[in-house]
Amino acid sequence: MSNPIVPHRIVFANEKGGTGKSTTAVHVAIALAYQGARVAAIDLDPRQRTLHRYLENRAETERRRSIDLPNARFAVFTGDTVEELDALTAEMGQGMDFLLFDTPGRDDPFARHVATEADTLVTPLNDSFVDFDLIGQVDAETFKVRRLSFYAELIWEARKKRAMATIKEKRREMDWVVVRNRTQHTEARNMKRLDGALTELSKRVGFRIAQGLSERVIYRELFPSGLTLLDKGHLGELGTSHLVARQELRSLLQGLNLPVPVRREPELTLATQV
Repeated sequence: MSNPIVPHRIVFANEKGGTGKSTTAVHVAIALAYQGARVAAIDLDPRQRTLHRYLENRAETERRRSIDLPNARFAVFTGDTVEELDALTAEMGQGMDFLLFDTPGRDDPFARHVATEADTLVTPLNDSFVDFDLIGQVDAETFKVRRLSFYAELIWEARKKRAMATIKEKRREMDWVVVRNRTQHTEARNMKRLDGALTELSKRVGFRIAQGLSERVIYRELFPSGLTLLDKGHLGELGTSHLVARQELRSLLQGLNLPVPVRREPELTLATQV
């Protein structure tokens, strides 16, 4: 009897808003589906529901245009306990290759819970020291890292526990990836300081750094239809900025280095609200 599939958990987490978590999560989910992976997604923000609404819009576009698009099952968590969240996680993850979580842009106990259980933790940051403060504090004069933030310490402790349990419980080690968004808006001297601070902190805490998405307007335009930059045959004529953004997305996916299963054809599954 074969062992059941244990989905690879990808958590998009940042306690600050406006960093592109939901946009990145949706595009990664659809990119994986395009590669033939079975994908489910859980939105942990029952107020905003950005990921959930995006995938709802995508399902509606499928119905309205009578087309099949690579998609993900999706749900929004509205419970009150970690036990309820674990139950939804188990339900949504059945038969899936990947299970994605989009977390709120604020301190949230459920976001912390899934972050500590992630196989791949993705933390998008706008390229500024305002966002850098989420993971570490720097000296005002030298811009050297003074201390870890509470969030970085939380993930550091979770990674140590996971490392101890990796062999015993046959679990993957957590891969923490800090994704730098909106780098084109950063002044050169400030970017150099950020480069130094991120590199220093990555060595201390153990995260990897990946380049993210610089352009946001394009993604906001796609939200009502639920389409992504990967839906080439359904987007009409594309401008140069769209092509650049698509290449950024491809580079980000390579940087995440996710364990995509090998299948001949993508499975075009209808999005399911649970």
